[in-house]
Amino acid sequence: MPQLMIDAGPTAPDALVTRTGGVPLAPPGTEWPTCASCDGPLQFLAQVLLSDVDNSTGSAEQDRGILALFACQNDPGMCDDWAPTAGGNRALLLPTTDLRPLPLPSLSVDEAVLVLGAVRAVTTEHEDAPDYDDAREAWATRTGRPDPAVLGQLGGTPAWIQDDETPLCPGCHHPMPLAVQLEEGPDHYTAMNFGGGGCAYAFTCEPCTRAVLLWQC
Repeated sequence: MPQLMIDAGPTAPDALVTRTGGVPLAPPGTEWPTCASCDGPLQFLAQVLLSDVDNSTGSAEQDRGILALFACQNDPGMCDDWAPTAGGNRALLLPTTDLRPLPLPSLSVDEAVLVLGAVRAVTTEHEDAPDYDDAREAWATRTGRPDPAVLGQLGGTPAWIQDDETPLCPGCHHPMPLAVQLEEGPDHYTAMNFGGGGCAYAFTCEPCTRAVLLWQC
């Protein structure tokens, strides 16, 4: 039963909640990640409290960490930000203690390159459907709200647009479970860039404290 992420409207840019946009929360000393290709700072996309993600027993657990997702938008399409290992994106798995807003890099970079145009809070709903795509359609039909109000899913099975790209953990070499699948967003102002109508997929190996991000369109 997919766990859908539903757009819950604006929230504070530094709220300790699962959200898209705003600024990342991280322990002191965390550096804003940069692109391996262009050396510029990455754009912050979303944070996910892993306590919001259903585990294999169907319940949520506390203090499982926080996932922060970034991708390069300094020269869109040129830095392989869709690839899991090219260095054009980053997925950071961070502890939930002593979190503070990560300062924006003190560089002459347009702030629009570093953060999204708006911050969207997330609520979750389970939809009785066989997979994510069916659940998204069923939810829109049941609620009368538009499809773009579904921002993605937490956990579950990836709804791949292309081939299955489930990564192996760089530490233990086991397949990594999906933490979050993200749609681009409800409108142009708040949208993330996944190639135009694409989805991003972030995977975590919590025992190894590893995370991987990729997208398809």
